[in-house]
Amino acid sequence: MSFNKSRGGGLGVGGEELVLRGTISKKWTFLLCLGSFCIGLLFTNRMWTMPEPKEIIRRSTIEVEKMNLVSGDCAPKSIGDAKDVPGEVPRMQDAIQTLDKTISNLEMELASAKATQESMLNGAPSSESEGKRKYFMVIGINTAFSSRKRRDSVRATWMPQGEKRRKMEEEKGIIIRFVIGHRAIDAEDRKHGDFMRLDHVEGYLELAAKTKSYFATAVSMWDAEYYIKVDDDVHVNIATLGNTMARHRSKPRVYIGCMKSGPVLAQKGVRYHEPEYWKFGEWGNKYFRHATGQLYAISKDLASYIALNKHVLHKYANEDVSLGAWFIGLDVEHVDDRRLCCGTPPDCEWKAQAGNVCVASFDWSCSGICKSADRIKEVHQRCGESENAIWSAKVLN
Repeated sequence: MSFNKSRGGGLGVGGEELVLRGTISKKWTFLLCLGSFCIGLLFTNRMWTMPEPKEIIRRSTIEVEKMNLVSGDCAPKSIGDAKDVPGEVPRMQDAIQTLDKTISNLEMELASAKATQESMLNGAPSSESEGKRKYFMVIGINTAFSSRKRRDSVRATWMPQGEKRRKMEEEKGIIIRFVIGHRAIDAEDRKHGDFMRLDHVEGYLELAAKTKSYFATAVSMWDAEYYIKVDDDVHVNIATLGNTMARHRSKPRVYIGCMKSGPVLAQKGVRYHEPEYWKFGEWGNKYFRHATGQLYAISKDLASYIALNKHVLHKYANEDVSLGAWFIGLDVEHVDDRRLCCGTPPDCEWKAQAGNVCVASFDWSCSGICKSADRIKEVHQRCGESENAIWSAKVLN
């Protein structure tokens, strides 16, 4: 018993001691927490110093200025500012026109690239396959299978032959070819080598299709600045033609010729009858302005446009009307140059004597030189430029 009491008494003393120690630990814990909190406040006050009043004012000023800028843009214009609105309108219109021209230029460049790609895929020769040779102008002389005498008269007058023609191509960048459809003219072609054959069926009513085929084929064969079509009964001064084209080199889309606006002939059986006359308005209306068909020129961008869209370009009865129609709605500059449609002597002769040499000469009554195979030599003698004119022309490359 004494043993148990002593143990019980021992246990009682130990329990009181443990309770006392637990009470002291809680107090010390509280004191330690309180001290840590005070030390933390002291440390924070020293590290985070409050900004000076000047800095607060400076920051507030900057924020106010920013707010003023933003609110200034959103605020309604005053009466004084409204006076500047009419002056902004022309500038906006100029900007829109510039943007339209840029888009048009890109579309034409795309058309040119697509036309070149198509020609390469079809196996046609192109400037890429010829070392990217650049030419100044391609002159296509429209001719028919039955017009051998006309071709020979052109070869004997204004069209250089043999070595002179090859030299003109190399030194001046001028290509001249007779344009004709497929047929047995091999002997004549072997002799002169001056034909450009088209995948085309000859016929007067198919001249619009032939013109379209000519430009599409020419732009695929030669990379030139200008593409020109001329009839085989027209006299041409090549150097004067080149100088005329060179004046328009800075223009991306140019359509050059003697511009006219003839009547739309609805009556059947007459020459130049237009079966689709009703499309041009009331009876007796006139066509839109277009170059007369004896000779006209277009820049590369327009030839590429024709090549790319040849399957959807509509053909009217007359090829010169058709060409003009293809450019309606495009950003094209029409150049009316009357030197491209001079009369035969004495008209072209008087102009040459006055120092104003004609580009082309023909008789309006015949839509070409009347009996050209017999008379073109006389026209050449009286109205032609000197033989050395083409070689002395500095504007030609």
